[in-house]
This record gives sequence, C-alpha cells and structure tokens, in this order.
Amino acid sequence: MCRTSYNRAHSGCQPVNTDPLAALFAPLTSLRGMGPVVAGLIQRATGGERVIDLLFHMPESYLDRSARPTIRAARPDTVATLAVEVVRHERPATSRQPWRIIVKDDTGSAELVFFRFTRETQMPPGAKLVVSGKLDLFNGRLTIPHPDHLVPAEQADRIPLIEPVWPMTAGLWPRQVATGLAQALDLLPGFPEWHDPALLQREKWPPFSEALRAVQAPTGEPPPRRMRARLAYDELLAGQVAQAVIRGRVRARSGQPLIGDSRLRAVAMQRFGLALTRSQQQALGEIDADLASPRRMLRLLQGDVGSGKTLVALLSMLRAVEAGKQAALMAPTEVLAKQHFRTLTQLCPLPVALLTGSIKGRERARLLRGLKDGSIQIVVGTHALFQDAVEYRDLAVAVIDEQHRFGVTQRLNLGAKGERTDVLIMTATPIPRTLLLTQWGEMDVSRLTEKPAGRLPIRTTLHSLGTMPTVLDGVARKLDEGAQVFWVCPLVAESEALDVAAAEDRCVDLRRLFGDRVGLAHGQQTPEQRDAALAAFAAGTIRLLVATTVVEVGVDVPQASVMVIEHAERFGLAQLHQLRGRVGRGSAASFCLLLHEDWVNDTARRRLTLLRDTDDGFLIADEDFRLRGGGDALGTRQAGLPGHRLADPVEHEGLLHMAHRDAAVLLSRDPKLETARGKAVRLLLRLFERTAAMRTLAAG
Repeated sequence: MCRTSYNRAHSGCQPVNTDPLAALFAPLTSLRGMGPVVAGLIQRATGGERVIDLLFHMPESYLDRSARPTIRAARPDTVATLAVEVVRHERPATSRQPWRIIVKDDTGSAELVFFRFTRETQMPPGAKLVVSGKLDLFNGRLTIPHPDHLVPAEQADRIPLIEPVWPMTAGLWPRQVATGLAQALDLLPGFPEWHDPALLQREKWPPFSEALRAVQAPTGEPPPRRMRARLAYDELLAGQVAQAVIRGRVRARSGQPLIGDSRLRAVAMQRFGLALTRSQQQALGEIDADLASPRRMLRLLQGDVGSGKTLVALLSMLRAVEAGKQAALMAPTEVLAKQHFRTLTQLCPLPVALLTGSIKGRERARLLRGLKDGSIQIVVGTHALFQDAVEYRDLAVAVIDEQHRFGVTQRLNLGAKGERTDVLIMTATPIPRTLLLTQWGEMDVSRLTEKPAGRLPIRTTLHSLGTMPTVLDGVARKLDEGAQVFWVCPLVAESEALDVAAAEDRCVDLRRLFGDRVGLAHGQQTPEQRDAALAAFAAGTIRLLVATTVVEVGVDVPQASVMVIEHAERFGLAQLHQLRGRVGRGSAASFCLLLHEDWVNDTARRRLTLLRDTDDGFLIADEDFRLRGGGDALGTRQAGLPGHRLADPVEHEGLLHMAHRDAAVLLSRDPKLETARGKAVRLLLRLFERTAAMRTLAAG
C-alpha cells in the first residue's frame, strides 16, 4: 500500500495529502452540505472563506437552555425550554398579523408566535414538541416569538443545554454555524504539544483541540475561562515567536557603519537654539549606536505631540550625510511632507529637496538626477521617494513618518532603495505597551517622553453642549485678543442618523458671528480647497478654522492657542490627544475645550476626565486601549487586538507578556526550531498563518 504523498513508481497509487492542516485551510464548501450560499454568509460573518476561519470564529457569549420549567413556572424575559402539546393553530387574518400556535402542558397554556410560518403540517393538533426560546408576556399570556429551537418530543436531545452565541450576519442562522462547526471540529488533527509541560500543568490547560471543542461546542455548562485562555495563549505565542524570528532576521542583515564628526549636527543645533531634552539625548544615543554598528537599523521612534521627533530624525539623517551618504524622510501626505520640508530647511545646514507626486516635468527630472548622482544629500517627500523610477547614489538612512501603519513585511522592505539602508520610523501616536509587543515586536523602540523647553501646558476643560453661549463668548474674547482657534466637528455634513454637529453647518453658524475670519477644512473638499484653507489659517488670514479630523496631524500653526472639539465623547482618547496637540506650539497660553452631550455615560465621562487631568500621551494610549480595544495600530479599525481572533486585548494582556518571555527563551535554546517542541511550534506558526516567520525559517 502506498504511504507517500505521491509515488511515481506506482502508477495506480493515488496522491494522499498528509498535511495535517490541509483540511482546515480548505474552503468552507468542502464541508458536507455546505453550499455556496451558506458558505458566503459564514464568510461574511467570519471574515474568511476557509474552515479555519469558522473554527476561529469565537462566541461572544453563551445561552443557558438548561432551564426546563412548566408553563406555569416559566417567567417572562428568560430563556427556557418547554415540553408542550399543540392545541390549535390561529391563522392570521391579514399578512401583517402573526401566525399563532396555542400549546399546553399539564399546568397551563402558551403561544408560539411566527411572522413567517411554513410548517403547519409538521405540527398538527396533538403533536408533542419541545420548544426553546426567549419568553415574553403579551396580553397576559406567555409567548415565545420565533422559537430558537422547535423539535419533536422524541428529539429533545437535539436542543443544546449550553449554546454559543456567535457574531452573525443577516440571513445566517445559529444552527447553520453550529452544523458547520460540528464538521469542522471533527477535522481537527491530533496536534503535537507546542507548550512546555510545566506551563500546561500550572495553568491546567487541556490540549489545543480539546480547548477549541469546549469553546465552540460546550456540552453541559459554559466552558471554563482557562479553555479560552489556552487558545488565546496559542495565538499570542505564535505571534511572539514570529516577531522574534523576524527580529533575528533583521539583526542578522548586514549594514554599514556610519560614523560622523558632528559638524553638521552642531550647526543644526545652533539654529534650533535649545538643548536636547534628556529623552532626545537617550534616543539619539540609541540611534547612533545602531548607525555605528555593522547591522542594519530598524527602530521605532515614538514620541508624544511636540516631543521633538523631527529634530532627532534630522540629526540622524545628518549623521548619514557626515559619513558621505544620502538620507530621505517620507511622510504619508503631501501636506505633511511640505511641513517637514519647511522645518528641515530652517534647521539643516545643507540644501533640502522636496519630491512629491505633484512635482512634474523639468523640476522632477532635476530632482531624480540629483538623487542618482548624489548631489542631493537630503530629500523629503511622500511615497514618491520609493517609486521604481527613483534611484539613489547611496541611500544610508530612510526616515518614515508613520501616520498609517505599515505591515511587518513592508517595514522590512522600506529600505530597499539602498543596499544597506538603516530605517527609522516615527510615530506621533503613543503606542500602548500591548501593541508594541504584538505589532512592532520586530523593531527596537525609542521613546521621547518629555516636551521641549518652553512648551506651556495646555489647559483642558469639559463643557456640556448646553453651555454653548458661554463657550462662544470665550472664543470671541480670544479672537479679539488676536488668538487663532481650531473648531473640530465629528462630521462633514448634517446626518439624519446622528444628531451631532456638522462642520459645514457649524461654519455657517460661526460666520454669522465672526464673519469672514472663519474658514472650513474637511476631507471631502478637493486637496486644493483643503490646502488653501489650511494655508490661509497658517498665514493668519483665517482666524478660526472649522474642521474635521483632517487637522489631527500635519498642521503646525504656532499662533493657534484654542482648540474646541464638539461631541468629544464620540472621539477616541488618543485622537482627542492628537487634536489637542495642534495647540500649545507657540509662546501663548493654550486651551482645549471638550464639548460633550449634557448626559454622557460613565465610560465617556471617565475618558474625558482622564484627558482633562493628564497630558501624558503614553498613559492616555494605554487607557484608550483598555477602554476601546486596540484596533489596527494607528489604523482604522476601532476595537480588538489587531491581527488576533482568539485573544482579548484586555483580558489576555498578562498572557501576552508571558508569551513574549516564552518565545525569547524558546528561540534562545532552539533558534531554528529543530527540537521536538520546535517542530511543534513550526506547526503552530502555520496554524496561525505567520507566513513571514515561516519563510525566514525556511530560508535558514
């Protein structure tokens, strides 16, 4: 009998797939009875079209159907399972009325209510049924609208005692998910154990497949929390091992030592006019050590609003120029690229070039020649800097100002324009400790924790929308004193769905009060309109700028000293902190007014109070993560632990730190994952699709 995956010597031998994960990564339609319609609905709910996506679609909660009262003992607003007999059907007189089935037991009667009903022949009078669902009280009679389960009495065991509640989508029924999961769970192989036996014993964790079955198809009671913890730790360990493997790859890549004499840095610091803060000195020391080492740098520089990241980046770039090389700074938008260009031009002792997508013709050709022949030593721009047509003579340092998150693979390839380019990524959004481990673990991290000398604290106050006249009076006084004001709204135009301020409507209102001193900027304008409004505000022609969150980053107006944010409860804490950072950049005292609904819930009040009481962006980021979940790091998703389906961002944070240590110890003892446990961990990496790490391991 042929046991190999394919044996050419035996023409009658059929290929046998020996991959233990093959069935899990097969499409949903490979499950018996799973047609394309139901598979499509499950795909919409789970976000994937494979069996593994269904297996990892975690329940939100569990319904306890173990209560089996009589009709007389049943209580409204509870979930219960009743054994009943059909008395009669009450057919609706019109299509707008429900179909009612009167049922009874020895203690009383009740009604089953259906607005769509096609099973009359299956439930004739006298039929014995078991029905389960949410109980209501209507006109003094116990009812079960649209029962979740309705089966003949002899099939009562088909109704689960404990039923998972999964996130659903329109048209998908829980029984369809349960039916598919029953088959999917049967496909789970007997995985080798990838955890240390001592850990399993200490935490009382069962094998992976047993834990997954307990969570997805519990029998007599809801699964213990340790079952979900086991699954979460599997996912977190896969992530941490993958990060550590990639980090090892980064450290192994050869770089070029960059040594400078600090002559250009000295001129830049003289132009800046202030000494570096303690954390700037520390971050620059860490960067210099990276630049001087024979390995390539991949470092994240994270600092709060106004902490001086751009100065540290410039000094890093000047070290490359002092060593006879080139340096580039890439920003995510043209507005931000131009802002960096202006800042660097003021401080840099060398000419700085600007390359964006809007630069065409002869000017663009001149810039490309200068980058290729090395006459341009420092360039600032957008993604245009890394297009195929752009060639550098010797790009040694690439600085990425990261408004949007790059993936791990992108981060590894950002320096591809140079043979051995060192990469420094900046972010103005303080990153929670949990996300540093999950999303940025392959990078070294430097933090700027202080504000430069001369920065005054921003006074933050809370105001209900009912005090709007008082707020407007205060804004009028500040405008008369010569101040400039940001006024941020959560929407562009009036919304029928949300009763919140709209930037366009607010602009009309404020122009009635303050005339043509009021301007408008939002994301639905053309880039030319928006840039013109921002430029007019920066020049002082506009004194009050009504805007959406387009001003969150990349707008530097030192004269602006007042920030008003309407419906502040609708913004994330980190976003509010970023918006607040648009003021306080000059010498004048600055103010941030957070306007909120007259009545806000306790969580919203807690968030706004924290923002009022602290300007520590790292503390705010950690609290925002705990209150809202991480979302995509610096991205658009609003909740959850990015890249994870089994781990909860708050509940399993302790497990994340444990997995981080476990991965480090594992790889220190078995760097190529060649031991029995190492081979099992390789399977874990495949199970959780850590493909970049797998490719690195495969490449040796």
